Amino acid sequence: MRNELNENLKKAIKAQDKPRISTLRLINAAIKDRDIAVRSEENTEGVSDQEIVVILSNMVKQRKHSITQYEEGGRIELAEREREEIKIIEDFLPVQLTEEETHLEINKIINANEDYNIRDIGKVMAELKKNFNGRMDFSKASSVVKALLTR
Repeated sequence: MRNELNENLKKAIKAQDKPRISTLRLINAAIKDRDIAVRSEENTEGVSDQEIVVILSNMVKQRKHSITQYEEGGRIELAEREREEIKIIEDFLPVQLTEEETHLEINKIINANEDYNIRDIGKVMAELKKNFNGRMDFSKASSVVKALLTR
């Protein structure tokens, strides 16, 4: 994934695509920060591709929050810039599950263990995060899990 990001950065520099260059540099900086945080004698490689997906997902969440703040403050041009960055970041994220696919996967997990009840939301969410990290909107999934377990 790092190679893909670096290759895209090189292409953006050649094409002089300033918004893309800026966003890709922000992504690389976030990954490098995380690499430094997890560096140890056992881990000299840095973060894995799966962790990079989490970093990218967090970057998208941060920008969505910023868009809300900018729009409330009447700063539409800054909100638009954040939307552009989201589009660029999402190019490197795995394809997100549709709402129907999300419901199907949640039902599979719940049906696999008939003993689940409302107190097991955390267990179901942990299973979802293990299997679909970066591919599912967990805030929406959480409400679906809660609804299914309370019936």
